[in-house]
Amino acid sequence: MSFGPVIDELIDSLRELPGVGHKSAQRMAMHLLERNRVGAQRLAAALQTASVEVGHCERCRNLTEEALCRICRDVQRDPASLCIVESPSDVIAIEQARYFKGSYFVLGGSLSPLDGRGPEQIGIPAFIERMRGGEVTEVILATNPTVEGEATAHYIAELLSGKDILLTRLAHGIPLGGELGFVDGGTLSHAFSGRKPLENL
Repeated sequence: MSFGPVIDELIDSLRELPGVGHKSAQRMAMHLLERNRVGAQRLAAALQTASVEVGHCERCRNLTEEALCRICRDVQRDPASLCIVESPSDVIAIEQARYFKGSYFVLGGSLSPLDGRGPEQIGIPAFIERMRGGEVTEVILATNPTVEGEATAHYIAELLSGKDILLTRLAHGIPLGGELGFVDGGTLSHAFSGRKPLENL
């Protein structure tokens, strides 16, 4: 059923959100138009502003409104411990667990040749450049425990083989096939405290 070009475009735009199908998008659109016009305008303004002003941190590739993100500007963080994650939502999940006090590098995805994502597409050149600084002594591979995430972790491990760097992988409690953004803080804290060197896995 078509509601007209403007409403149809709104519904289609809402379907860009992850996990939102046609029915959910239709309900959201109707709610915003029928009951919450002020909220709709606020949402539109926030999306417009964020799409223009939010970019990527020059150091870790996390989302930020400044050249360096809040975490990279924090002098209390340990620059020697570097956690590799796939997305900014993974950073949020780990930060909410309040266990990790090091720094991050956000890949922006995982290796997936079938989907056209190779080393260049997930920021491996920027990661190699980051490692040249020599301040990192431990790399924590916190890619998602999926087939692609595991392949990415092993690829990075190969890049770092032979270097004087402790390489660890999150363990204990992260379900196989799951994603970090959906794991609770307690489980993430347990996973960090039980991480092991990669060669022991």
